[in-house]
Amino acid sequence: MATPNVLGIIYSNAYDSLVSELTSVRTMGSVPFAGRYRLIDFVLSNMVNGGIAKVGISTKANYQSLMDHLGSGKPWDLSRKRDGMTILPPFNLTGSGGVYKSRLEALSGMLQYIAESGKDYVLLADCNVVCNLDYEKIVDEHIKSGADITIAYKRGVAPKLDDIMSFELDGDKITKVIVGETGDTAVNYSLNIMVLSRVLLERLVHGAMGQGDESFERDVIGKNVNALNIRGYKVEGYARTIDSLQSYYDISMGLLTGEFKDLFAKDLPVYTKVRDDMPAIYGVCAGAKNSLVADGCIIKGTVENSILFRGAYVAEGAVVKNSIIMQDSYISQNAKVNCAILDKQVVIKPGRELSGADSYPIYIGKNITV
Repeated sequence: MATPNVLGIIYSNAYDSLVSELTSVRTMGSVPFAGRYRLIDFVLSNMVNGGIAKVGISTKANYQSLMDHLGSGKPWDLSRKRDGMTILPPFNLTGSGGVYKSRLEALSGMLQYIAESGKDYVLLADCNVVCNLDYEKIVDEHIKSGADITIAYKRGVAPKLDDIMSFELDGDKITKVIVGETGDTAVNYSLNIMVLSRVLLERLVHGAMGQGDESFERDVIGKNVNALNIRGYKVEGYARTIDSLQSYYDISMGLLTGEFKDLFAKDLPVYTKVRDDMPAIYGVCAGAKNSLVADGCIIKGTVENSILFRGAYVAEGAVVKNSIIMQDSYISQNAKVNCAILDKQVVIKPGRELSGADSYPIYIGKNITV
C-alpha cells in the first residue's frame, strides 16, 4: 500500500542538550554518523523509502549546518513542485512571539503548515533514533488496526531521556503510559515514531494548548491513553537511541562489530548529500584493520577499530585506534589517538598523544588544534 496521504514531520533539534558537545554548532539532525552520513539522513530516507513525499523539518537553533546539508532536498528526491521538503522556522504561533520551548509548542507553531498539507495522516519522528525502518508498514498497520495513534516501540533498557515514554500493553493496545526514566529494567519504550490522523493531531494540539499544557508525552499521549485507541508497533530490528556522548560513541563503535549490515539494508537505502571525492588512498606503510574509511581519506599510518569521515588524513607513523575522526581532520606524524571523538577539521600536531577509554572517550571540538 503506497503512502501518498502522509505528511512527515521531523524534529531536528530534539534532545540537543544531551549531546551538547556535538550540537554546540549544529542540530541533532546534522550530527555526523557512520563515516559519511548525518543523523537526519536515516529518518529522512525512511520517509522517502516509505513513499512519504511531503516532509516538514522543525528547527530551533544552530540549523545553518542542517540547511547546508539538506539543500533543496534533491538527494532524497524531495526537490519537487508539489509536496517536497520544507524547513520550518523556529518560532511558535502561541502569542509569546518567541522560539518554541517544547515539542507541543513546536507542533502548535506548525499547525497551519500541517492543515494546509492536505494529507490524511501525519508521521512524527526524531533524529536521535538511528534505525532503518519501513515506514510504509507502520502506516499500513495503523490504518488496518483502526488505531487513533500508533507508536513504534522497542523492548529493552530505555534510553536516559527525561520525557521517554514506556508502555504497558494488552496485545498491541497501550493501556498505560509512564513518562520518565525507568532505570535498568527492560521495558517497552517509545522510539518517538508515531502515526495519527491530521485531524486528530490538530484537535489534540489545540486542546492541549488551550488548557496550558506543556508536555506532549504526558499531556497529549498519557492523558488520552484511556480515551483513545493508542496502539504499539513493536520494532524487532536495529534501532538505537542516542541520549549522550557516550551512547553516540558506543552506537558508532557497534557498527564495527557487524551492526553495520543491520542498519544498511539493501532494500532500504540510506541517502545523503553527495560529495564527489577520490577513493581512499593508502600509503606504502599504511595499515587499516576493522574500520570504516570514507572516500577522500588519506592513510599513511595505522588505523584500527575506528571510523574515518571523508577527507580525514592520518600521517606517517600516526596511530588511530578505537576513535571517530570526522571530516577533514588531520592526524600528524607519530601522533597517537585512542578512544577519542575528533570533530570536523581538528588538527593533532606531530608526536601528540590523546587517550581516553571505552567508557569515557575524549572529545575535541571543531577546528581545534591540539
